[in-house]
Amino acid sequence: MDRDFQNAHDRNFDGGYRRQTGKRAVTDYGSSLVQWMRNREPRYKGTSKIEMERPSQSYIADMLPPIAKPHKPADAIPAKHLHSSLNKARHAVNVVKWTPEGRRLLTGSYSGEFTLWNGTAFNFETIMQDWLISACNDGVIKYWQPNFNNVKAIQGHDDHPIRGMAFSPNDTKFVTASDDATLKIFDFAGGVEESILTGHNWDAKSVDWHPSKGLLVSGSKDHQVKLWDPRTGRCLTTLHGHKNTLTRTLFEPLRGQLLATCGRDSVARIFDLRMMRDVCLIRGHEKEVSTLTWHPFHTCLLSTGGNDGSIFHYLLNEPNTPPNTSTSIPPYDSADPVNAPAQTVYPAHRVQHAHDAPVWSLDWHPLGHILASGSNDRVTRFWTRARPGETDCFNDRWHIGEAAAEIQGTWQKRAGGFSNREEEEQEMEDEANGLIDQTMPSKQSILPGLPGLTQPSSLNDGTSVGGAQKPLPPSGDFSFPPPIPPPGGIPGFDPERFAELLASGQLPPPPPLGAHGQGPPPLPPNFDFSKFPPGMIPPGFPPLGVIPPPMPPNAVVNGLPGLGPGESGGGGGAGSVRRRGPLPSQQESLREEQKRGKYRPVR
Repeated sequence: MDRDFQNAHDRNFDGGYRRQTGKRAVTDYGSSLVQWMRNREPRYKGTSKIEMERPSQSYIADMLPPIAKPHKPADAIPAKHLHSSLNKARHAVNVVKWTPEGRRLLTGSYSGEFTLWNGTAFNFETIMQDWLISACNDGVIKYWQPNFNNVKAIQGHDDHPIRGMAFSPNDTKFVTASDDATLKIFDFAGGVEESILTGHNWDAKSVDWHPSKGLLVSGSKDHQVKLWDPRTGRCLTTLHGHKNTLTRTLFEPLRGQLLATCGRDSVARIFDLRMMRDVCLIRGHEKEVSTLTWHPFHTCLLSTGGNDGSIFHYLLNEPNTPPNTSTSIPPYDSADPVNAPAQTVYPAHRVQHAHDAPVWSLDWHPLGHILASGSNDRVTRFWTRARPGETDCFNDRWHIGEAAAEIQGTWQKRAGGFSNREEEEQEMEDEANGLIDQTMPSKQSILPGLPGLTQPSSLNDGTSVGGAQKPLPPSGDFSFPPPIPPPGGIPGFDPERFAELLASGQLPPPPPLGAHGQGPPPLPPNFDFSKFPPGMIPPGFPPLGVIPPPMPPNAVVNGLPGLGPGESGGGGGAGSVRRRGPLPSQQESLREEQKRGKYRPVR
């Protein structure tokens, strides 16, 4: 499905020239899931009632999600380019990670900024739904709330970059790997260090926690892969095989029986934890392998990213041996599985020009139908499987390069540059709209309890930039303002002559105010109220000759809208309607989350 944008003939168009914007590609996995849920059957009954897919566009409506095809991993290979997303401020994308529900993709850039991309339309987002931890080159670990509020910061490794992080299966602990050649285990709720794992002779570059067991794996610059017991901190074994720095170590997430590693020796290896040896040798990259990832449902589908910007996909049960190359057998089929050489596996699909710079991170969507990649070329790209009948995607610029694609007519340099500018402008517009939505709207300053009366400019609201709110004076400390002079001043009044008479003492001093300087000045003695014309005093006021006493300091104003019993209109009252208390501190926010039962209390 596609999302249509507002055209130039919209009813809200106010004239002038406006460039026609193209359609943005949108991927919708709902139809395939509904198709599978309506027609699926238990596996013991055999195959599904749905007809097998054939290379025709008429079978697009019958597509099934990857989880519905456990024995067909080739159908889940992401060979088609969906979208390229880039920020307004371009920096290298070091990490890409899907949220657990798969609605958004979170990316971390070299500049230390987080970016959220929509998982369906791939546009800029500003909503976060899960807690997050991050690390930087200073060795600092930071906790983030769903609204990206930095709750806590921990000095995990002293002035050494943190290269890898991983959560335990129950999310109560996490482990970090740093250039100080150590691994550290932290308690997530308390934010305290629990143990230090030492044993590497050089920088620790990667770490991962087993999906279901108490087992850690780490890769280092000393060419070694080590397995650790997180309870005791003891190194269980060391796996050898790589001849250069390790860049990624990752457990298979579904069964946890395999371990994938890659390094700068341009190969990746698959280790079987039951045999504690390598069973597959992954070849095909001409330069170093910078990252890799497992498919969430197919245990034999592995994707790797190279330092030359290429992305390769491997099927571990299909060696795909090129011509004029000897074929090897897996150790499981040999007579001596312990001493048999590892099977060499070559790519089942190559995206040779996926990026223009090294690929730093790969991550699969939780449903397994989209692969996200982040690269040093400052672009985040989304890849998906080809639909039945599509063949143009295998001859685009991502597979054969720009020059060959231009010769074949599948890509035009001028049109490609124009589409790139359109994408950049659309991403900038989405980011601007998202940042506007993220800011708090300005509130109209209104006096507490008095609707319609604006607040003076000298009293700032508590949410403004001016600082804390200045409290209004209590109801018992007010004084009457001086009368407003008529327009043009008092006729016949000379201010300079009046000042001279006051200084010489010829004029009497002004009359004193009421008690404690409150209320109107007292009337002169023998004042005759009967000389007031009738109707001059409004109804409801006390009779003439009776002056109401001044309001006591702790008086309560009843009857005013918004002020109930025990509430004062001043900003200093505890029961004020508009009075806002100070924002909670970061520690208080974490304690409140613990009280709600989301995280266990600090030990």
